[in-house]
Amino acid sequence: MENNPQTEQDLQKETMSEGPQGVMPEDSPESFETLNGADESKFQSEIKKLQDELAEAKDKYLRLYSEFENFRRRTSKEKLELIQVANEQLVVSLLPVMDDFERAEKAFQGTESKELEGFLLIYNKFKKTLEQSGVKPMDIKPGADFNADVHEAITQVPAPEEKLKGKIVDVVERGYVLNDKVIRYAKVVVGQ
Repeated sequence: MENNPQTEQDLQKETMSEGPQGVMPEDSPESFETLNGADESKFQSEIKKLQDELAEAKDKYLRLYSEFENFRRRTSKEKLELIQVANEQLVVSLLPVMDDFERAEKAFQGTESKELEGFLLIYNKFKKTLEQSGVKPMDIKPGADFNADVHEAITQVPAPEEKLKGKIVDVVERGYVLNDKVIRYAKVVVGQ
């Protein structure tokens, strides 16, 4: 077997340059110690760039999560409001029936009969159903201060007494509130 000196030197160089797994010396941990300043600053700038990208991704994630939470809350609030508006429309359409019940009750006062007893049962049941739905009648008495937020003045009359000027003289139609929101203003007569 002939020894070729150049070939042996090449083989020695190859075996020295390859580590146990065929790793080049540039990639070995010992070579990191021999990095020059330019390579180190390159790695630092790359690390800084990756950290900035990570921070930006985290920021985008937090913003997206916040937007989704706001969207979820807003849609659930809108659904609840939609249900309440639907209930409000139904209740407003039932209020004239309540007025008729109240007028009939006043007409029956002083009489005793089995029909009155049945009427009062139906009236009280209807009244309780409205109350369970959050409907409350406004309790307005003559002599109370006029408040444009809850009262609707249908007319003004000369006050029978000096203390009733600018105050409610008579309640023509009762007002109602649904969950602390006025759904029908009380129609009143105001003294002048």
